[in-house]
Amino acid sequence: MIYKIPAAKDFEHKIDGKNTHLITLKNRSGMQVAFTDYGARIVSVLVPDREGNLCDVVLGFNSIHDYVNAKEQYHGATIGRFANRIAEGSFSLDGTAYTLQKNNGNNSLHGGPSGFHTKVWDRQVSFKKKIDFYYVSPDGEEGFPGNLKVHVSFELTDDNEIIILYKAETDRKTVINLTNHAYFNLNGEGHSDILNHVICIPSASYLPIDENQIPLGEEAPVENTPFDFRTPKKISDDIGDDDIQLARGNGYDHTFINRHPFSRAAALAFSSHSGIQLEVFTTEPGIQFYTGNFLSGEDTGKSGRKYYSRTAFCFETQHYPDSPNQQGFPSVILEPGQIFESETIYRFSIKK
Repeated sequence: MIYKIPAAKDFEHKIDGKNTHLITLKNRSGMQVAFTDYGARIVSVLVPDREGNLCDVVLGFNSIHDYVNAKEQYHGATIGRFANRIAEGSFSLDGTAYTLQKNNGNNSLHGGPSGFHTKVWDRQVSFKKKIDFYYVSPDGEEGFPGNLKVHVSFELTDDNEIIILYKAETDRKTVINLTNHAYFNLNGEGHSDILNHVICIPSASYLPIDENQIPLGEEAPVENTPFDFRTPKKISDDIGDDDIQLARGNGYDHTFINRHPFSRAAALAFSSHSGIQLEVFTTEPGIQFYTGNFLSGEDTGKSGRKYYSRTAFCFETQHYPDSPNQQGFPSVILEPGQIFESETIYRFSIKK
């Protein structure tokens, strides 16, 4: 399959009075990464495979129209104000209750139905190697307090790394949890499912969930469970096990604890088909490993093929789900005068 960046003209549109665009970064190693300001999202990641051919390793669409009308709204997007789930669509700060829209059963998911993934961000491109996105979320948007100024930058290095930096500040006490929701398939977008991918997650513990996919509140050891990826293994090895946690997530859809920010990879994936390896480094305390269990086949991607269940996986670097309601979890509170900062690196290479 021959992969290429979608046509820029198909991303020239107007949403809520703001123009949308496609922006492509290139490095000296031949890698190309395309973004759109709609959702500050990654559209394409073209990486040389073991044969030197460009392979698009993220799911996505060929036009803004397709993104707006997609069944799955989160492809490649910057997620906020709060990535993952908040139970009952509510939380309290200093005795004040805040009510959010419920868009995932009884939960609020990924900032609500009009979260950051639906906004057209302002942008600035630097030397075709870096793009900065900016958005101001007004006080009360989707129920969250405070005017929140958000800055997300993506830099493509000559070492085939995508460096993502997040910054935010608020004028009122609030909660924040930002991530990127790229759906990866290292075999190539639209090529096949991802069950043959080899995964390594060096975490010794993860967060079990209830029937509503809300963390139970305590970590659990991965040892002697299907969640033990400390030794590399294929996704297919244990995903079909008779396990209550796999049943509740319809597969893997769980947060793994990252106790060694940036000193080692929080997660690694490898495709023997393409030879492409992805390593993820992050300052975040958790990484959500999601095996695309709820992709329904209703969306047709860039290659003209439908996106069915388990045709992609996500490594979402973030704080823990439902943190505003769980006192034992790392804090997600942002105070006026503070600056929220987070960094994630997606590093691509060829494994011989």
